[in-house]
Parts: sequence; C-alpha cells; structure tokens
Amino acid sequence: MPNILIIDDERAIRKTLGEILSYEGFKIDEAADGEEGWKFFNEKTYDAVLCDIKMPKMDGLEFLNKATEKNPDVPVIMISGHGTIETAVDAVKKGAYDYIAKPPDLNRLLITIRNAVDKNSLNKETRTLKRKVKRVDEMTGESDGMKRIKETIEKVAPTDARVLITGENGAGKELVARWIHEKSHRADNPLVEVNCAAIPSELIESELFGHEKGSFTSAVKQRIGKFEQANGGTLFLDEIGDMSLSAQAKVLRALQEGKITRVGGDKEIAVDVRVVAATNKELLKEVEEKNFRLDLYHRLGVILIHVPSLNERREDIPLLVDKFLNDIAEDYGQARKVIDKKAVDALQKHNWTGNVRELRNVVERLVILSGKTITQEDVMLYVLPK
Repeated sequence: MPNILIIDDERAIRKTLGEILSYEGFKIDEAADGEEGWKFFNEKTYDAVLCDIKMPKMDGLEFLNKATEKNPDVPVIMISGHGTIETAVDAVKKGAYDYIAKPPDLNRLLITIRNAVDKNSLNKETRTLKRKVKRVDEMTGESDGMKRIKETIEKVAPTDARVLITGENGAGKELVARWIHEKSHRADNPLVEVNCAAIPSELIESELFGHEKGSFTSAVKQRIGKFEQANGGTLFLDEIGDMSLSAQAKVLRALQEGKITRVGGDKEIAVDVRVVAATNKELLKEVEEKNFRLDLYHRLGVILIHVPSLNERREDIPLLVDKFLNDIAEDYGQARKVIDKKAVDALQKHNWTGNVRELRNVVERLVILSGKTITQEDVMLYVLPK
C-alpha cells in the first residue's frame, strides 16, 4: 500500500484529500505545516508527498528544497490556492513533480498521484537492479592494513601481474579481486569467477578449460570453459587451495604458455587472461604437505596481498556499519536507521569469526529486528545473546 504524506495548514483540505486517497487504497499521514511535514518525512518513507505552498513555520517551497536534497526520488506535488503560472514554474524548476491549483480537479489529482507513485516505484526497482547487476562496493576502512591494500591495488591493477590474495573467510578477498579488475585496462572485459572449493574435483577441469562433445558420458554438447569466457579480461580463482593436483598442472601450463586445451580435444586455444587467485589456506604449508604445487604458487604469487581479519582492524567497524546501514536501507527501499554510539562500541568489542560478511549479516538483523534507533540493548539481545 503506497504511503502518501499530505502537508496543508487547512484542516478541511487535509481531511478531504485524506478521505479520498484512503478510499483509493493509499495510506495517509497528515501534517499541519511544513515543519511537521519535515518531521514526518525524516521518520518514514513515502511514495509521494502532497504539499501546500503557503504555510506557517515552513512554507512549501522550503520543504521542497529540503525534501529533494534529502531524497530526490520521492515525488513532491505542490498544491496552492494562491499560485500563478510563475509559482508553478518556480516549483517545478526546484524539483516538484507537478503543480496543482486549488480547488484540485480530483481526477487529475488521482492520475498525478498514481503516476508519481509508479515513477517512484520504477526508480526504486531500477536502482536496485543496477546495484545487483553491477555493483563494486567501496573498500571501506581507514586502518593501516586497508590503506596498504588500497595503495597496492593502485600500483598493481594497471599491470597484468598475477595476484594471490590471502585471508580468512569473509574478510573481503573477492572485493579486492573485483577492484583489481575495475582499475585495470581490462575493466571493460569480463571478470569471470570460479569457486574452486564448490566444484567437484572430477569436474573442475571441464569447468576451467571446457570440453568437447562426447568427451565423457554427460558431455552431450561442447562447453566453453572459464578461461575462454574470461579472454581479454580477468579470471578470479577463489579458494585455489582446494583445487586438485591434476587441475593445478593444467592451470600451470595455461599460465606458462597462454594456451588451453578443452577436455577431450587436441586443439590448443590461445587465451589472453589475467589470473587473480585467492585462498584462506596457508599455501606454503599445503606445499609441504604435497597438496599444492610449489611452481604454481610462484606463478600465481607475483603480487601477494593479505586481507586482515575484522578483529585486526576493529577501528574500521564504525565505517563499515555506516556503509551497511545505507546499503540495506537502499536495498529495502526504507529510511536509513540510526545506531547509537554505545551499540557501535559493543559491535567493536565482539569477536568476529566470520569477519566483514558476518558484520554485514548482523547489521541487517539489527535493522530488521530493532526499533527506529539501534541501541546497545539491541546488540546484546540480537548479536550477543547469553
């Protein structure tokens, strides 16, 4: 049910408009002046606003300026019984969705409101889809560790040097890989990701290099592998430490020669791929235990980037919480929730075994379960239960 805010100092107008719009299926809030309307606007999320121009305390144009600055996507429809053409033009120039003179023609008013609500809904959907289709999150943090990573990316990204990223699960290794690709000359070409831990060892070679039709029982048609898909771009091999030794040998050959051969095929295919790998394992220890090839380690690790755990950069937690509150509000299409300092302090003291990924989940949980302000009590209840 769309939420509409009506701001007008004439009680009769508010009541009439409220009854009509409620009957049409809208949820209504009423404010007697711009100041009260601004308070409502800050506390709730609206799909459209009907606002009078001449009002005490804060007039409609002042409200319009504040509202469009705070949330330009919410349509504000100006209504007035004292307006002129110049007033209407001025209101639209300042960001009003439309201008309607009093007494309003109800049919036009309803059509305008429905169009405004539809536009707002479409804007939300478009914004959400754009974020989901292509969103490279900012690397949030001002700790020494994060500063070093950002500086390294700036130096390394423009080159074609292979990069090996290490760090605990959830620390942000994938984000580092994405930024290396984004800041490289390959950014307009694909970034292809492979989770080596999620693919059975008997299928990893087919996944990486592709296969020819009939090369094994279930190969009913030719398949293009990830190396070919990433041609001209970047191939991100996540959890490389879980790759089988036979697949490691073929990856090593592909890195050495710049060529791959599909499973069941005999034709060599040239590929131009930058490889970025990541792991949560100690690869040198895996080498000692004969689980990982030393020559592949040296091929992958031209540049080594270690992503510190969240417990090692607790000073970044307030910045991350603020970012996640903004992201979640945008994803949900709701007003951003406030978190008090004691709640943030409590989060900083928590043992983050799941790192940044765990923190993001916790912030989303707090947004869903807490009131208007996230408090220390909420953290104790929903994050640190006894």
